[in-house]
Amino acid sequence: MSQALENAKKLYMRGIQDGEIQEVLQQYMGESYTQHSTGVPDEKEGFAAFFKDFFRRNPQREIRIVRAFQDGEYVFLHVHQNLNGGSTQWITADIFRADAQGRMVEHWDVIGAYPKNPKEQDPIFGDFALCDMEQGEQNKKILRRFLCDCMQSKDYTGFSDYVAEDMLQHNQDIGQGAQGYLDYIKTHDVSYDFVFHVMAEGNYAAAYSKVRMDGIAYALMDVFRFQDGRIVEHWDNKEVMPEKRDLTNLGKF
Repeated sequence: MSQALENAKKLYMRGIQDGEIQEVLQQYMGESYTQHSTGVPDEKEGFAAFFKDFFRRNPQREIRIVRAFQDGEYVFLHVHQNLNGGSTQWITADIFRADAQGRMVEHWDVIGAYPKNPKEQDPIFGDFALCDMEQGEQNKKILRRFLCDCMQSKDYTGFSDYVAEDMLQHNQDIGQGAQGYLDYIKTHDVSYDFVFHVMAEGNYAAAYSKVRMDGIAYALMDVFRFQDGRIVEHWDNKEVMPEKRDLTNLGKF
């Protein structure tokens, strides 16, 4: 495990679960910490202040990192948070940027509620195994083309070239397979305004984008699993874009 990936995991497990914030600030973060998470003030001091109140409100915390991978200086974590004996559950999709020493210096996330009655294809839980490590860069290129051609340009003629017919879908509102995915995109007029960041390792990739659905602007984190150059599994998280007047940091992007 790389130092950056280890530090990102420890930030969650030692900091957010165990409450050891000073340990996080001193050992797992760099000299500065740029924050993009909704409601969390910027810098290390803002992180500490936010979680002091978070711990007061949530004395029982069970964190599970379900998926984790790295692309250069960027680390992706897919996390389930079970708070106060299950009274509140969240799914968090996080991207961290690390410095040369592998310490966290910037953070983006999209947080969504875990549903009370999840469908068979759970919105986060399931298998995770990195493989096809030599395909990471190629999968990232394929994903960029997919997002540009289909999600930004809205040219769906090659949709099936990117998405497998039997793709597993974990978004609870979208039908299974490529056709279910495409039907949802068309029905809700999904349009990617811009793709902020794409990263991949092996057979997994993540994309962080600003998206419009039904005329509403969202921050959206997509997670994809690839096989033989096509998307075979999909998860996502979305948040309504906050108003500028409500920002406590530099904003979602």
